[in-house]
Amino acid sequence: MKKTLLMLAITGLMISACGSPKQKEVAKAELPKSGDRIQRGEFLVATLGCNDCHSPKVMTPRGPVPDPDRLLSGHDSNEILPEYDPQAVGGYVLFNMNSTAAIGPWGTSFAGNLTPDATGIGFWSEEQFVKSIKEGKYKGLDNSRPLLPPMPWEGYSKLPDEDIKAIYAYLKSIKPVKNIVPQAIMPGT
Repeated sequence: MKKTLLMLAITGLMISACGSPKQKEVAKAELPKSGDRIQRGEFLVATLGCNDCHSPKVMTPRGPVPDPDRLLSGHDSNEILPEYDPQAVGGYVLFNMNSTAAIGPWGTSFAGNLTPDATGIGFWSEEQFVKSIKEGKYKGLDNSRPLLPPMPWEGYSKLPDEDIKAIYAYLKSIKPVKNIVPQAIMPGT
């Protein structure tokens, strides 16, 4: 049972990492010039794989793909994670089937809502967004907790500010989705 649970989590992560057809279509396109910030931001979101973790999935004949009605809306607030035995997973990391929640030594983290809804980044300033990516600050706020794994902010922090601002511009242009993502669960709580 323990090995089956681990294998299901790994398989789900690998399948969702393949991305949606839209992501692959955008990724094949020529890199947009920085003059069209929204188009460049869309390209960067697709190629950096933001939908892999920040979008709930729907099952298709080829496996799970990002739900087009809930793109980038983060971990579904209605999804209850199943119980698990921490001793059974040892030093491994578990992902839910949507790849929107991860459990590891840091606790349980949930992918944030990146849509321009008030429950997402609707009230974030561009400066907060840049600080979140560049410094790994939760909600881009000083004195906040760090962004938790599996968010690879350390790698994304190397992006030029203009690219991070293009991502922000694109995210502010997409459909807002109301979804209050749960707070992270720290170890021992």
